[in-house]
Amino acid sequence: MHRCAAPTVVVLGSVNMDLVTTTPQRPAPGETVLGSGFATVPGGKGANQAIAAARSGARVRFLGATGDDAFGATLRSTLSDAGVDTTLLRTVDGSSGVATIVVDESGENSIIVVAGANGRVTDLTADELAAIADADILLCQLEIPLATVAAAARHAHAADTVVVLNPSPVQPLPAALWADVDLAIVNSLESERYSADLDRIPHVVRTLGGDGALYRSAEGPQFAVAGRTVDVVDTTGAGDAFTGALVATWPKGPRAAVTWANAAGAVATTRLGASSSIPDRARIEHALATD
Repeated sequence: MHRCAAPTVVVLGSVNMDLVTTTPQRPAPGETVLGSGFATVPGGKGANQAIAAARSGARVRFLGATGDDAFGATLRSTLSDAGVDTTLLRTVDGSSGVATIVVDESGENSIIVVAGANGRVTDLTADELAAIADADILLCQLEIPLATVAAAARHAHAADTVVVLNPSPVQPLPAALWADVDLAIVNSLESERYSADLDRIPHVVRTLGGDGALYRSAEGPQFAVAGRTVDVVDTTGAGDAFTGALVATWPKGPRAAVTWANAAGAVATTRLGASSSIPDRARIEHALATD
């Protein structure tokens, strides 16, 4: 890793427009319920994590694609306004990615994602490969084609760029991809699904929702960071806020990074939406100062 105080992070991933409906309770199959609110909020796991990393102080470049629709222009400007470098963000014909999200009064959510332009990131250009090789950290998720994620991780590993994987949504992953991963960030479901693979990863951070997070290294050291008491409004994007914040502070060491990320994820649940709820450094510092 090319260490620096503010790491250069390349995020390869999805960018979506989230269509968020709030309702007292999520509908059962075949049931119609009345909603209490609706909003369009820029999101996508890749974009959310890129914004979170930038707001925590990292220098972030984003690789991915939007459509040539109205959503695409908004998604691009949202990333740029957050300080994310979008010079390599592609625009393709057709629709941008969309996520339909239903949030109930407890803050829990259900999500349907339509890939749109994200599904067309099927290769990497020479400029994108150069950006990955020049970065300190490559951060990937699984909302774009898996073969592209694997190719990026392989290239980053060969260039001594730290490879961070948030393996979501859950799907079968090749052993060759796991072999290139330096740090995996997983929730409880992902931890269970990938348990055998995670045993071989140098660093693993497991998020526990309101109960905090766990860290362990392949050499054995591990620790827990306790959950934080907050007034939960919406859990959408909290995991992405955690992931981006952790990557931005990873050069400071696992304990400092997980502590920072845990605060970021908790603060994110106190506002509605994904990218709109991601806290900046000042809000995270305030949360840590009030412990």
